[in-house]
Amino acid sequence: MTTGPTPAPVDTAPDPAGDSAADATEAVAQIQRLLAIMAALRNPDGGCPWDLEQDFASIAPYTIEEAYEVADAIGRNDMADLQDELGDLLFQAVFHARMAEEAGAFDFADVARSIADKMERRHPHVFGAERVASVEAQSAAWEEHKAQERNRKSGQSLENASVLDDVPAALPALLRAHKLGRRMARAGFDWPDALSIAGKVEEELDELRAEIRGGDAGRMAGELGDLLFTVAQIGRRLGIDPEEALRRANRKVERRFRSVEDRIRQDGRDIAALPMEELERYWRAAKAEE
Repeated sequence: MTTGPTPAPVDTAPDPAGDSAADATEAVAQIQRLLAIMAALRNPDGGCPWDLEQDFASIAPYTIEEAYEVADAIGRNDMADLQDELGDLLFQAVFHARMAEEAGAFDFADVARSIADKMERRHPHVFGAERVASVEAQSAAWEEHKAQERNRKSGQSLENASVLDDVPAALPALLRAHKLGRRMARAGFDWPDALSIAGKVEEELDELRAEIRGGDAGRMAGELGDLLFTVAQIGRRLGIDPEEALRRANRKVERRFRSVEDRIRQDGRDIAALPMEELERYWRAAKAEE
């Protein structure tokens, strides 16, 4: 019996380039699908009544909320939830872009082009001929590019510009305090080290105590604000995001307090009827268990 030529072996090794191209094609297809869904939701003829009623101002709180939910999923290291929350956040960008397109301002492609251009512009060491010697040099170059962009956007000259220009007023207060301090430090307005800032915290706390004794609500609020701003600078100087640190503390406090509630229920007692000394004992037990 005669046989034909031996077939060439099939190459089953993965093709990274092919996989990347397939992934990119799938990403484009899904983005186009999402844009089509958004267009259908905003279609006056058969669209969703709720979506049709929205504008930039009404959607903005949802955008902020979704960003926080992304951060929460990251903090919990929940990858499945992170995927969902990133999708929700992407939908917010699509929603805003669709409303802008309807107004004749810009569309989603303009948004994507804008950020792509910005990233290439801010990374000339990757997409151009520049070279950077270290992470610190790259960070300095990044900030310089951002400063130039701020000046172009504001139309101000370098002489009249402030390093605090364009720090968004709508940021959470603790995060904004961190950013303001970072900008001020870039101009040389900073404490020499974290311990020096800790000393300033003690000073601010003493001033708050004095105002508490005085009883003036406005002055107490002012001193509390000074204290919180200074605490945020300790985080900045230590390389710790104070907003994330506080989120972690909130999760820890919530977890321990729920444990306290469970222990009190197991003992057949009423939390509202217990003195603070007893509650402290339960708290210490929950803390020790961790």
